[in-house]
Amino acid sequence: MDVILKWIGGGTVAAALVLAGVAIGGRATAENQLPETASLAQAAPAPQPVFAHGAIAAKAAADAERLYTVRRVLPIEGPIKYGEWHWDDEGVPDGPLLVTVDLQARVISIFQGGYEIGAAAVMLGTDEHPTPTGTFPILWKQRHNVSEKYGNAPMPWSMFLTNDGIAIHGGSEVENGYASHGCIGVPDDIAKRLFAIAKKGDRVVITDGKRMGLGDSII
Repeated sequence: MDVILKWIGGGTVAAALVLAGVAIGGRATAENQLPETASLAQAAPAPQPVFAHGAIAAKAAADAERLYTVRRVLPIEGPIKYGEWHWDDEGVPDGPLLVTVDLQARVISIFQGGYEIGAAAVMLGTDEHPTPTGTFPILWKQRHNVSEKYGNAPMPWSMFLTNDGIAIHGGSEVENGYASHGCIGVPDDIAKRLFAIAKKGDRVVITDGKRMGLGDSII
């Protein structure tokens, strides 16, 4: 996985100016005059903000405008194995949901606001029944789906991407040697978490050998 970068925002701190008056009263004489005196607390100079310039500033501005920029990847060591899954959405800010699936890596990644919150190995189609590539919206969801087309096979937590039945779903043996009829089979633990936050219209990007790093635009 790529090295994780952290963007650190800065700010300025305002210093308050305090004015205290101290008066000393008494009878004045020609030899010993005691005038009124005042003390002024010296204000510490406010730190000056630091601004990015040139290419750094331009890239930061462009990234802020792109809704689907990779801002974090999960710290996973080595290739994801079949049956393995990862999920960490703690502290992740709200943002649009985007799912990526790569046919070569055989991995699904779930991004929220550009932060990867989930990843797992997946089961994909075959040459006879391939998993399609492209960008697909989630058309509809079905919690307790059973496929009449394939012998009433249970496909819980189904999120349909095409009208001919291609979906992301659970209920599958995600192991080496297993394949689907074009669907994206994921471990149940990932399927139910994704199903809970996915909405109709959320995008799923299926690629064939695309690699991405921090700061890259997903779409």
